[in-house]
Amino acid sequence: MAFRGWRPPPPPLLLLLLWVTGQAAPVAGLGSDAELQIERRFVPDECPRTVRSGDFVRYHYVGTFPDGQKFDSSYDRDSTFNVFVGKGQLITGMDQALVGMCVNERRFVKIPPKLAYGNEGVSGVIPPNSVLHFDVLLMDIWNSEDQVQIHTYFKPPSCPRTIQVSDFVRYHYNGTFLDGTLFDSSHNRMKTYDTYVGIGWLIPGMDKGLLGMCVGEKRIITIPPFLAYGEDGDGKDIPGQASLVFDVALLDLHNPKDSISIENKVVPENCERISQSGDFLRYHYNGTLLDGTLFDSSYSRNRTFDTYIGQGYVIPGMDEGLLGVCIGEKRRIVVPPHLGYGEEGRGNIPGSAVLVFDIHVIDFHNPSDSISITSHYKPPDCSVLSKKGDYLKYHYNASLLDGTLLDSTWNLGKTYNIVLGSGQVVLGMDMGLREMCVGEKRTVIIPPHLGYGEAGVDGEVPGSAVLVFDIELLELVAGLPEGYMFIWNGEVSPNLFEEIDKDGNGEVLLEEQLFFRRNCTEKFSEYIHAQVASGKGKLAPGFDAELIVKNMFTNQDRNGDGKVTAEEFKLKDQEAKHDEL
Repeated sequence: MAFRGWRPPPPPLLLLLLWVTGQAAPVAGLGSDAELQIERRFVPDECPRTVRSGDFVRYHYVGTFPDGQKFDSSYDRDSTFNVFVGKGQLITGMDQALVGMCVNERRFVKIPPKLAYGNEGVSGVIPPNSVLHFDVLLMDIWNSEDQVQIHTYFKPPSCPRTIQVSDFVRYHYNGTFLDGTLFDSSHNRMKTYDTYVGIGWLIPGMDKGLLGMCVGEKRIITIPPFLAYGEDGDGKDIPGQASLVFDVALLDLHNPKDSISIENKVVPENCERISQSGDFLRYHYNGTLLDGTLFDSSYSRNRTFDTYIGQGYVIPGMDEGLLGVCIGEKRRIVVPPHLGYGEEGRGNIPGSAVLVFDIHVIDFHNPSDSISITSHYKPPDCSVLSKKGDYLKYHYNASLLDGTLLDSTWNLGKTYNIVLGSGQVVLGMDMGLREMCVGEKRTVIIPPHLGYGEAGVDGEVPGSAVLVFDIELLELVAGLPEGYMFIWNGEVSPNLFEEIDKDGNGEVLLEEQLFFRRNCTEKFSEYIHAQVASGKGKLAPGFDAELIVKNMFTNQDRNGDGKVTAEEFKLKDQEAKHDEL
């Protein structure tokens, strides 16, 4: 608050009368003259200070004669009477009557003529030898030697920092006069008062009164007028020579030179890697103001906040504060407004607000990351290693980096079976199962771009999640050379077509079709399965055998008429280098 320009009220009658009579000699002590009568009609419960000679007071009064006729009233002028006590500025009776009064005390004072205007009176106003009655209500009291008074009535247990000169603060306040009359309140405006301290943006008393406060502290600051708005007041709500009382609650505090501050809450014992610029993080957070007011929370959305760090995707303070974290770490990041949302704020974040983020890092990765493999156990004989095309049976537990279990074949009681390199699992899992022997146990960590990507799996795998698979390989069936679904074991008969075409009619069908060819006994499918059963041939493991045989037949049925002739029938070595139909 920094108001200026107040118009003073017209001079009150008592002061004019004082100038006329010239009576000014003060009498020390309350009721020192037996004929001065004082009735204390109301005394407040709390009276931290009373009027002494030399104090400056502001009070309201009504002046009447014994018959009740009013001759003057400060209320009629809508302005208190402001004067020094004991310095000859009042009639003697009033100088005496005001001594010992408390703010908000009401006194009825009966002043005899010799302590008022005597046998002369005031022409046209006060008759000679008049007894005067005054109904007085004291509004304010101060002394030129007064300083700012500070009373702290609440202080938080933790106070890591207090207000210093040049700090920027946000606080709420109620502003009252000494008698408790409210003249202003930030609470009524539902907006904090935001300002620098100690650089002249505030009245001097407030500049001094705020120093040393903690965030969350509540104090009462009492300011004499010469450290507030002085003789002129603010020209609006604060009269001249008014003492001010501010009930202040400090909500926020920072300095434009501040950087972020970091407090580590939980750091995992094992931290193989810390986050770096360019990493992609998934983390939970609660975002609060310095006074504890919650403005946002990822927990309330039941979803992590996922972002790149060090590349401007988040406010500068968070970009910096998220560097160097471990997976599983919990830390508090305090961000000053110039590294947060600045003077304007955002949404329910006020302008110039210091932000506090309590974060929990769930996982992070870098787009350049590959899978990570850690082998925990290998059997003594580990010579046969898995390769592309092999048929594998294995158990696994799938979890997130924070340990959240996603899936488990052990819980289901059955193995997971795939053909390696056939696209039946995510690429990272396919890579992680290679060069593994039966009985081996390993952990495979898969970054999202080799897992389920940004989308994840709805209801099962979060988007951009790093996955951890604990794997045990139980069975391995060697696959066929790349590009083959069936091969011969050993030499191939030179009369292969004739062996299939048992009736010698020059045609072979996929299976027996009695409806069309009742006399046909040659069956391609039956012959291939017989070769596999005898060990002379081998189908690619892990695939539908009937579908493989059907595809083999279709490849031989070059004209697509549903039968294979001797002219169509060819071994693969007649077209390439391997014996395969």
